[in-house]
Amino acid sequence: MDGLLIVNKPRGITSFQVVKTIRRMTKIKKVGHGGTLDPLAEGVLLIFLGRATKKTGFFLGADKGYFAEMVLGVTTDTFDSDGRVENRSQCDVDIDRIKGVLGRYLGEVMQVPPMFSAKRHKGQRLYKLARAGVSVKREPRKINIYKIELINYFADDPPRVQFGVYCSKGTYIRTLVSDIGEELGCGAHLSRLVRTYSHPFVLSQALSLETLENLVKLGRLGEVVLNVDEILGEISKERINEKRTA
Repeated sequence: MDGLLIVNKPRGITSFQVVKTIRRMTKIKKVGHGGTLDPLAEGVLLIFLGRATKKTGFFLGADKGYFAEMVLGVTTDTFDSDGRVENRSQCDVDIDRIKGVLGRYLGEVMQVPPMFSAKRHKGQRLYKLARAGVSVKREPRKINIYKIELINYFADDPPRVQFGVYCSKGTYIRTLVSDIGEELGCGAHLSRLVRTYSHPFVLSQALSLETLENLVKLGRLGEVVLNVDEILGEISKERINEKRTA
């Protein structure tokens, strides 16, 4: 079986564990994913089956959309709730202040990849160096944030902020949260992340691992496997139309 599955990755497992699970349930040897999600993260994860794994690269550069929640006044070494708490401080902010800071990140932004990431430095994964207590210089990279908006503000102790972001490939939401926390003057860490969009797919199209396993048992998995060539053809038409109307 060759093609693409749109999976709703659950929180608490790695993207590779999703690949292994689908490989086990389908008995398909070649299975790959189209864009890593951290264990903390949930949401749209593209899974490629069989010969479709050769087309993964066409999707890696896709724009992404996220629902994110950050906790203010608490920083961690990984920039998310899976890490070790490094500092706690009072955070006295209001909605207008938060909206103002979020707005500063709209457009082209230079972002430094976090140490706890899968990027490589001289052949070694950064997260492995970080776990060994080693920190190395990372060059900032240009990303693009097309849209960022406040969804909810909870004046808890500590306060929580929920926001939506639509961005280019390579954007680290953990780093974005950390940078926003610094600008607010109290620090912050990412407590929840849901990938709601991976061009051209949205979260409502994604299927849970449980649903996929049931479909496999019923012999109906083929009903939800998408043809990658057809999708790439539609994306190409979309880009041509965008150029014509630009």
